[in-house]
Amino acid sequence: MSIAVATLRHSFGLKADVTNNVAFQDEQTIVYPAGSNCVMFNIETRAQKFISNVEKSGGMTAMALTPNKRYVALAEKGEKATITIYDLQTLRKKKVLTTTEVQSQQYVSLAFSPDSKFLISQGARPDWTLLYWAWEKSKPMASIRTSTNISTEIYQVSFNPNDNAQICVVGNGIFKTYKYNEGVLKANPIQKIEPQNFLTHTWLSEDRIVVGTDVGKIMLFEGQEHKRDFYVVPPSTSDSSSNGNTRTSTAPQSEVSDTGLSSKPSTPVLSLTKYSKGFLCSAGNGIIFMYEKTDEREMYKRTRELRVPISPDSAQSTHNIKGPLHEILHMTISPSEETLVAASRNNQLYTIGMTGAEIAKGEHSLLEILSQPFHFDQITGLDVCIRKPLIATCSLDRTVRIWNYENNSLELTKEFQEEAFSVALHPSGLYVLVGFSDKLRLMNILIDDIQPFKEFTIRGCRECQFSNGGHLFAAVHGNVIQLYTTYTFENVGNLKGHNGKVRSIQWTHDDSRIISCGVDGAVYEWSVYTNKREGESVLKTCSYTCACVSPDGSTTYAVGSDKTLKEISDSQIQKEVPAADTILTQCAISRSGRMLFVGTAQGSVRAMKFPLTVPGEWAEHQCHAGSITKMKISYDDAYLFTVSEDSSLYMFKIMDKEGRGLKSKDITYAEEILISKTDLQEKDTAMKELKTRVYELNMENEYQLRLKDMNHHEKTKELTEKFIQEMESLKTKNQVLKTDKDKEEARHEEEQQDLIEKQNQELQDLESANNQKLMAEYEKYQELQAKSQRMQEEYERQLAAKAESKKQALQELTELYETKLHEKTGQLESANDEQRKMLQTHEETTRQIEEDADREILDIKNMYERRLREEKEGNMRLTGETGIMKKKFKSQEQEIESLKVEIGNLNTEKNKLNGVIKSLEKDILGLKKEIQERDETIQDKEKRIYDLKKKNQELEKFKFVLDYKIRELKKLIEPRENDIKTMRDQIQEMGSELERYNKGNTALKLKIEESKQKLKANKDEMALQRQRNHDMAADLKRFRTDVSKCVKHIQDPHVLKVEVIELNKRWVQSEQLSENIGMDVDIQKEYARQRDHLERSVASFRKKLQKDSQIHRADNVRIMQENVSLIKEINDLRRELKIARTQVHDLEANNNVLKKGMPAVGPMVSVEELGQVQKIVDIQKSEIQRLRDQLRHTLTKPGSGHRLPPVEVGQA
Repeated sequence: MSIAVATLRHSFGLKADVTNNVAFQDEQTIVYPAGSNCVMFNIETRAQKFISNVEKSGGMTAMALTPNKRYVALAEKGEKATITIYDLQTLRKKKVLTTTEVQSQQYVSLAFSPDSKFLISQGARPDWTLLYWAWEKSKPMASIRTSTNISTEIYQVSFNPNDNAQICVVGNGIFKTYKYNEGVLKANPIQKIEPQNFLTHTWLSEDRIVVGTDVGKIMLFEGQEHKRDFYVVPPSTSDSSSNGNTRTSTAPQSEVSDTGLSSKPSTPVLSLTKYSKGFLCSAGNGIIFMYEKTDEREMYKRTRELRVPISPDSAQSTHNIKGPLHEILHMTISPSEETLVAASRNNQLYTIGMTGAEIAKGEHSLLEILSQPFHFDQITGLDVCIRKPLIATCSLDRTVRIWNYENNSLELTKEFQEEAFSVALHPSGLYVLVGFSDKLRLMNILIDDIQPFKEFTIRGCRECQFSNGGHLFAAVHGNVIQLYTTYTFENVGNLKGHNGKVRSIQWTHDDSRIISCGVDGAVYEWSVYTNKREGESVLKTCSYTCACVSPDGSTTYAVGSDKTLKEISDSQIQKEVPAADTILTQCAISRSGRMLFVGTAQGSVRAMKFPLTVPGEWAEHQCHAGSITKMKISYDDAYLFTVSEDSSLYMFKIMDKEGRGLKSKDITYAEEILISKTDLQEKDTAMKELKTRVYELNMENEYQLRLKDMNHHEKTKELTEKFIQEMESLKTKNQVLKTDKDKEEARHEEEQQDLIEKQNQELQDLESANNQKLMAEYEKYQELQAKSQRMQEEYERQLAAKAESKKQALQELTELYETKLHEKTGQLESANDEQRKMLQTHEETTRQIEEDADREILDIKNMYERRLREEKEGNMRLTGETGIMKKKFKSQEQEIESLKVEIGNLNTEKNKLNGVIKSLEKDILGLKKEIQERDETIQDKEKRIYDLKKKNQELEKFKFVLDYKIRELKKLIEPRENDIKTMRDQIQEMGSELERYNKGNTALKLKIEESKQKLKANKDEMALQRQRNHDMAADLKRFRTDVSKCVKHIQDPHVLKVEVIELNKRWVQSEQLSENIGMDVDIQKEYARQRDHLERSVASFRKKLQKDSQIHRADNVRIMQENVSLIKEINDLRRELKIARTQVHDLEANNNVLKKGMPAVGPMVSVEELGQVQKIVDIQKSEIQRLRDQLRHTLTKPGSGHRLPPVEVGQA
C-alpha cells in the first residue's frame, strides 16, 4: 500500500486576469501565472520551473517582482486576502503577509519599491485600502483608503522609480499620488482635471508620469501638473486586416476643454511600459504603439507600431471572454531591452526583438507567439494516444489542439465554427473524433491539418471514446451510448438504460465491456458483444461525473457530487472514501493498477493511497485555478494529464513509491503520418516543375559559361599582345637604366675619394685633440698626487690623536675600575662570585673595544693605501694606453670590418648549433627514458623467465604422465574417429546434393521472373488499349454533341448543309485512313491470337511451376529431416565417447593407485568397471556398423523418404 508520487513537468496555459501577469527575471527567464501556480519559463531551453500556490486559496489576483529580480510577490484571494513572497533562487516561501486592516478578500495590484525593501498593496472593494509594507518584517507601516466610493474601481499602484516614499494610484475617476512620511501616507496636491476612467500608468522619470484612459487618451503629468495629451486613433476592422494604418494626434489641454471627450475615439489604453527611449502603449485589438522622446514641442512622438498576427477567420469572442480577444493587457521588457513579451486577453504570450532588424525596417512589425498558442476558454475534452506521444484537447474556444508531450510542443491546431464538447484520439494517432453541438465528426490527422471525412448525426455529444484496439468507438447521445465500427461506420449497438445524461464512459482493457456513469446516480457495466448490462450500481442521491476501471476489469472507481470516492465490485459499493468536504470531479487509474488519482472542483490533484483505505489517505497537488474537467494517464503509466475550466493543461511525471512508474520495456512510438492525395500530387508537380527549372538553369548556366570562356579567350589574347608590347618597352627602359647606372657609378667613385680625404683630415684632427687631452690628464694626475700626499699626512695626524685619546681613556677607565674594585671588596665580601663575573665582563669589553679600535685603524689605513696605489696604477696605465691607442686605432678600424663579417657567420653557425644541441638534448632524454624502460622490462622478463623455467620443469613432469595416458586413449579413440570421418564424408555428399537442388530452384525462379515480366507487358498493353477505348468514347461523345448541334438546324436546310459539311471535315478522314483502319483490324486480330497463345503458355508454365515447387519442397523437407536425425545421432555418439574417455581416465587412475599399493579402490571393483567399459565399447562398435549400413542404404536410394531410427541410448 503506497501513495504515488506526482511531479509537475510542464504546463500549457496562462492566467490572463492576474495584474502584471508577466515579468522578466533575467534575459532568458520570464515569470507568469498558469492555473494556480507561478511558472518560470526559460525562453531558450523551453524548460519550466514551478512555484506552487497555497492550498485552498481562491487563486492569484496580482503579481509583482522585486527590482533586483530576487523575489516575487503573489496576491491570493480567499476569506482573508494574503500576499505570499517567494525566493526565485530556491523557489521556497519567504514571507506571508496578512493583516486585519483590509476588509476585502483580494488585492488588485502590487508593487515593490526601487530598493526592494518595501511593498505596496491595493485592496479591493468595499474599503479600497492601500497598505505600505516593510515586507521583510511582515509589518504594514502605513495604510489609507484610496476611495470612499464602493462602486469605484482601482486598477494599478506603483512606486516612483527613484523614491521609496512616493506612490501613484489610478482608477475610475481617481488619479492620486501619495507621500510616505513617518508612518503616514499623505496625498499630494494635483492640478484639477476632469474626472476620467484612468486604466493604467507608468513613471517615465522621477517627476514625470503618463496615464492612459478608456477613451484612447494618454495624459502626461510633470511635477503634479498636466502638461500634454496624446490621442491614439486605431484603425477600423477592415484597415487592421489590410494595411493597418494608424494615426496619433496631440492636443493641448485647452483644446481638450473646448472639444470635449465625445470627439475622441473610444479605444482604451490598457497598458503602459517605460523603456530607455520612451514608452510603449497597448491600445486596440492587439496593437502596441512605440513612443520615443523628442526635443520638439510634442515631447513624445509615435515612431512604430507592433501588431498581433490575427487570422481573418479566427473567432472574435466567446461567452467567457470580455472584450476583444487580442487586447494586450500587460507588457514587460528584458533588462537589456532586447526582448519584449506581452500577454493578451486570450491567454497568449507574444514576443518580439526590440533591437531586431524587423522593427527598424518599417513602421509596422508583427509579434510572434512565445512558446505555443494556448486555449483561452474552458477545456471540455482530453484524450491520450497509445502509439504516439500525443494529447488531444478541445475547448469552448472552438479549437481542437494536438500536443506532443515528449517535446512539450503543439503539433496541430484547428479552429471550427462550433464549440467542441468532447474529443477522442484513435490508438494509432491518425484519427480524431470530435463532438460538436450539431454533429459528431471523425477526422483525419494530416501532417499539417485536421480534415473531417465522416459525420454522425449525434447532437451535443459530450462523451466519446475509442476502444483500446481502435476498431470500435462509443459516443453518448443524451442518455444512450451508441457503438460504431471505426472502419465501416456501422452502428453495431445502442446501450440504453440510463435515465439521465451520461457523464463518463470507459472501455475495459480487453475491449469486452464498457463502464458508464451519469447524473441519474447509476454506474453500469455493459457487454460489447451482447449490448446488455452485466452489472449495475445505482445511488440516486449522487450525480456521478466520472468512473474508471481497474486493469483486470473487476473493480470500478467512481466520483460524483456526494464528495466521496467509491470502490464498486460485483455491482456493490465496497468502500466509500470521504473527500473532506470537497467535490471530486475526475478519477484515473494506471494500467499497472498500482496508482489512482482524483481531481477536485478546487483544481487540485490527489494521489490516493492504493489500495483504498477508510478513511482515505492522499497527497494533494495544487495546479489549476478551476474545476478539473478531464484527467488521463499515458499508456506507459509515466505521465498524468489534467485540464480544467481555467483553460490550462498540466502534465505530471508519476511513479509509485517503488519507482515502478515506467514499464519494463520502453515503448517505441510510431512515426507514420497521413497526407492527402491532392497535397501529395501538388508536391509531386511542384517537384517536377522545380526539376525542369533546375534543368533549364543548368542549360542556361552552361550557355553562360561557354560565353564566358569565349570572352576569357579573347581577353587572354588581348593581354598577351599587350604583354609583348610592354616587354619591348621595358627592354628599352632597361638599356636607358644601364647607361644611368654607369654614370652613377662614376659619380660614386668621385664621392668616395672625397670621403677618404675627409676621413684622413678628421684623423689628424683627432690625434691633435687626443694629445691635448693627454696633457690635461697629466696635469690632473699631478694635482691628484699632491692631494693624496696631503690626505696621507692628515690621516697620520688623526691616527696619532686617536692613539693618544685611546691611551688616556684606557688609563682613566683602569683607575676608575680599580677604585670601584677596592670599594666593593671592602663592603661586599659575600658577593665575591658576582664581582668576579663583572671583572670578566669588564675585561672582555675592554678587549673588544681595543680590538675594534685597532681593526678600524687598520681598515682606514688599508683603504687609503689602496686608493693611493690605485691612483698611481691608473696614471701609469693611462700613459701606456695613450701610446697604444695610436697604434691600435688604425688596426681596429680594419678589424671592425672583418669582425662584422665574422660575427654574421658566427651568428648563423651559433643558430645552427643551438638547433642541433636542442635536437640532441631531446634525443638524449628520449634515449635515457627508453633505456630506463628497457631496463625495467628486462628485469620483469628475467623474473618471468625464472618463473616460467620453474613451471616448465613441473609441466615436463606432468607431460610425461599425460603422454602415457594419451597413447592409451588414442588406441581407443582412433576407430571411432575413423567412423566419424566416414559419416562426415557422407554428410558432405548430401550437402552437395542439396546444393544441386538449390541451383534447380534458382533456375525455376528465373523462369518465374520471366513469366512475370511477360505478364506485366500484357498488363501495360491492356492499359494502353483501355486508354484508347477511353479516347474513342470521348471522341464519340464529342461527335454526339456535334450531331446534336446539327439537329438544332434541321428546319433550316442551308445552315444544316453548312453544319454537315463542317461535321464531315472535322470527323471524316481520307480513304487512306479507312485502309489504315482495316489494317488496324487485322493487326488487332493477330495481336489477340498471340495474346491468347501467350496466356495459355503462361497458365501451363504456372501449373508446371507449382508441381515442380511441390516436389522440390517435399525433397528439401525429407533431406533436412534426415540431416537433423543424423546430426542428433552423431552428437549423442560424441557425448557417449566423452563419457567413455572420462571412465577410461578414472580406470587408469585406479590402476596407478593399485600399482602403488594405495587402498583407494579394491581389485574387484576395478575389474567390474573394466568389464562394463568393454561392453559399452562393443555396443558402440555395433551401433556404428548399423549406422554405416543405414547411410549406405540411404545413399543408394536418394528418393526414399524413410528416416533413420533413433539411437537407443538406454541399451548402451
